[in-house]
Amino acid sequence: MSEQPDVLRIAVAQLNPTVGDISGNLEKAREARAEAARHGADLVFFTELFISGYPPEDLVLKPAFLAACEKAVRDLAGDTADGGPGVVMGVPLARGGLKHNSVMVLDGGEVIAERHKVDLPNYGEFDEKRVFQAGPMPGPVDFRGVRIGIPVCEDIWGDLGVCETLAESGAELLLVPNGSPYYRGKVDVRHQVVIRQVIESDLPILYANQLCGQDELVFDGASFAFNADRKLAFQMSQFQDQVVVTTWRRNGETWHCAGGPMSRIPQAEEADYRACMLGLRDYVNKNGFSNVVLGLSGGIDSAICAALAVDALGEERVRCVMMPYTYTSGDSLKDAEECARFLGCRYDVIPIFEPVEGFLASLADIFHGTNEGITEENLQSRTRGTILMAISNKFGSMVVTTGNKSEMSVGYATLYGDMNGGFNPIKDLYKMQVYALSRWRNAHTPPSALGPTGMVIPQNIIDKAPSAELRPDQTDQDSLPPYPVLDDILESLVENELSVDQIVARGHDRELVHRIEHLLYIAEYKRRQSAPGVKITRKNFGRDRRYPITNRFRDRS
Repeated sequence: MSEQPDVLRIAVAQLNPTVGDISGNLEKAREARAEAARHGADLVFFTELFISGYPPEDLVLKPAFLAACEKAVRDLAGDTADGGPGVVMGVPLARGGLKHNSVMVLDGGEVIAERHKVDLPNYGEFDEKRVFQAGPMPGPVDFRGVRIGIPVCEDIWGDLGVCETLAESGAELLLVPNGSPYYRGKVDVRHQVVIRQVIESDLPILYANQLCGQDELVFDGASFAFNADRKLAFQMSQFQDQVVVTTWRRNGETWHCAGGPMSRIPQAEEADYRACMLGLRDYVNKNGFSNVVLGLSGGIDSAICAALAVDALGEERVRCVMMPYTYTSGDSLKDAEECARFLGCRYDVIPIFEPVEGFLASLADIFHGTNEGITEENLQSRTRGTILMAISNKFGSMVVTTGNKSEMSVGYATLYGDMNGGFNPIKDLYKMQVYALSRWRNAHTPPSALGPTGMVIPQNIIDKAPSAELRPDQTDQDSLPPYPVLDDILESLVENELSVDQIVARGHDRELVHRIEHLLYIAEYKRRQSAPGVKITRKNFGRDRRYPITNRFRDRS
């Protein structure tokens, strides 16, 4: 073992990789290492599978992908021959016919160690057992005389005793690379997980987390460390990429972080809004769209989506389209125009009377003798969807779809109509959360937002009763319970998997609960065809909740 130092400067690289952009991620790593070197770092610590981006999913099954990832890390290892900082880099590796979620430790121009993730998560949004195999229990790595343990993400969340094993085998300090997705309150959950492992191992832990939007997932950063005395040593920002150099000092046999940034962690509506903004921004930019288009109806859902789009991308990249029909109210026309004016984005009005009437005329013979109803209402929505897709095709704009989780839960959305689109920033927000975020945004401008300060959603949009305006004097409450009631029932069914009896015990009508459960189940086929959207809750539709479409189960209690 090399001579033991008394000071170690570790740079935490909380950056925004792109899945599959191996050369781009390598360039980010080199830039971060150069920045860390300028600040005197000894070691640069990257997040889980940084070189490939996380989660790489079935890309891991491609030998060419694994080979390219390993080559990039070995190229980076060559850079460390300059005597500058060493590197801990997350990388997928093929070893002995097995595929591992791994880290490589680089120093002195070489790969000095490899470690493989032991505990592979296979729940919620994670399905790592599909593509990876578990590694053996790791021992510490000797980095310039310091014995560092490197458990990978789930290795500290599970109960396999990885941290305790590392402590027993001589580790002095634990560095944990993570790809931990956002949901509300997740930072506190991570703190509790780390404190538990600090108690069990009696070692300080540095927790580095990825920062990016990746399809439905948002990785919020918020990297931190706890010293062995269970006190928070530093807290990095949430939703902000940065490289921070932290100083660690040896006191006898114990390493102690001498301090770092103590960033404010946003709470509740601010955190949710910034997660939606980051998820939309990265989805649009990383998939190569120059701009977006959305239908602006004068309602709350499209208004907040327009605000998110302008905040994420800038007003010049957002086009809003009002598509009025016979039942569109004067208030909606005024509110939509005012919202677009507040946001400063392009606003077009395309009436749909003629195309809708054209569809109805074409269908007159086959519909003869039937009563008007939901079919005719859906024609309005599908006409709007067709217009938005035509604009998308003509100008290369991605369509932002605007349905909230309450609507998607009970099927109050039209396939090939208002469900058309490439991405939905509010897909995992219940209706009452949409209102809360709208009020918050009118009172605050989030960091890194490109939109204006002050009110961006007209107060009348927030105050008026929500309506799809597909028939005269229609409101959502004509066929749904009040949203506070609906949302509580849905959260009980979806997030908490409560029984009907348990939901009734919360004060809800039994017949209503049965009806909402039935609507939830029969709308599964629609949700399977919906655009991806940002995960905000503990259980979103898609990755977290996988119910069969063909399903006759009902809770008859």
